[in-house]
Amino acid sequence: MSRQIVLDTETTGLEPEEGHNIIEIGCVEMVARRLTGNNYHQYILPDREVDAEAMQVHGITNEFLADKPKFNVVMHEFIEYVRGAELIIHNASFDVGFINKEFERNGIKERIEEFCTITDSLALARKKHPGQKNNLDALCRRYFIDNSHRELHGALLDSEILADVYLAITGGQTALSLSVDGQDEEGGGQRIRRLTPEQVSGLKVLKAREDDLTEHERFLDMLDKKSDGAVWRNLSQES
Repeated sequence: MSRQIVLDTETTGLEPEEGHNIIEIGCVEMVARRLTGNNYHQYILPDREVDAEAMQVHGITNEFLADKPKFNVVMHEFIEYVRGAELIIHNASFDVGFINKEFERNGIKERIEEFCTITDSLALARKKHPGQKNNLDALCRRYFIDNSHRELHGALLDSEILADVYLAITGGQTALSLSVDGQDEEGGGQRIRRLTPEQVSGLKVLKAREDDLTEHERFLDMLDKKSDGAVWRNLSQES
């Protein structure tokens, strides 16, 4: 089954050709569009100091990086982690350019495109939402993804957020298995099991708590502002 890895990096500056380095790599693994928890996260000691402008974006200081390993110490572990996977990267040319430059500096002749498939989620977003803002914050607002804990950029945090954004852009859940025997055609997915009348009669009915109802109404208020009215609320009034 194919692996997808959502990847992000933080760097000392904007241009790898000017000697800037990767200082953080964050990766989130998905298999069959599900997060596995098999993530990769590494801070890296650069060959130069972090630019002040870059530090304002990600908050990673030179002092913090002082005891972190160099890229050549972690690169083989990183390569084996991503090898053969589809990499999902927002504005992929930036991160891929930095990764390949780090490979070149450290004697790796391969380019990451030679052993990974690269998917640019920014290009996907621009195709789906032409003429609109498609940075990560804008996409979170568009797809109602909570990124309120993101005060600064961070490679692992941004990868986790981007995973949610990517799934939303590409349609969320791919399929719902309706097979009676509990297996879909690929042998995965959540099964739907028919219950006997005796089993149904024994099920507990859980009613929503007051705070759940209040939160539900807040969500419907948000939908009202972004549309001509929440369909759920209209149906509730009709019934």
